Amino acid sequence: MIDPATTRLWAYRGLYLALAALLLFVRLLPLSTQPARVPGPDLMLCITLAWVLRRPDFVPALIIVAVFVLEDMLAMRPPGLWALIVLLGSEFLRDRAGAMRGLPFLAEWATVAAVMAIMLLANRLVLALVMVPQTGLGPTLLQLLATAAAYPLVVAASHLAPGLRRASDIDAAGSRA
Repeated sequence: MIDPATTRLWAYRGLYLALAALLLFVRLLPLSTQPARVPGPDLMLCITLAWVLRRPDFVPALIIVAVFVLEDMLAMRPPGLWALIVLLGSEFLRDRAGAMRGLPFLAEWATVAAVMAIMLLANRLVLALVMVPQTGLGPTLLQLLATAAAYPLVVAASHLAPGLRRASDIDAAGSRA
């Protein structure tokens, strides 16, 4: 018989992969022939960072890398660069997840927004160093603001829909404390 905690762990990992596949599919759909005036948020980044802070065991590094390398390939970005940056940012937050459990949500949101900004700057710096053409700074900053603004909505949706709660809110048996 399979342990319920193990089943729940793999169910959440499968849900993360299903959400990634759905978001990649929607991103690739030709919904409009006009270019977007305001770039939308990077929901996959929001989901990844929210899940890493809530339950680090549900999103291992290998799954994060696989999802973002696939996204790099499909979005025609330099393969592996954004995946590496997201991995470094998520591991930074994973190391601080225990210390951030006692902080209010506003402090968590500010920390995640700062990490997102550093990730964006690191990506732009590396692309500038190797002289890869980039989008303008304005649309990139708008996407950063949209992504940071979407983070609380993703956290709320993760809390309400699949019941993803912080590890401190859950006892050893997996039920709410």
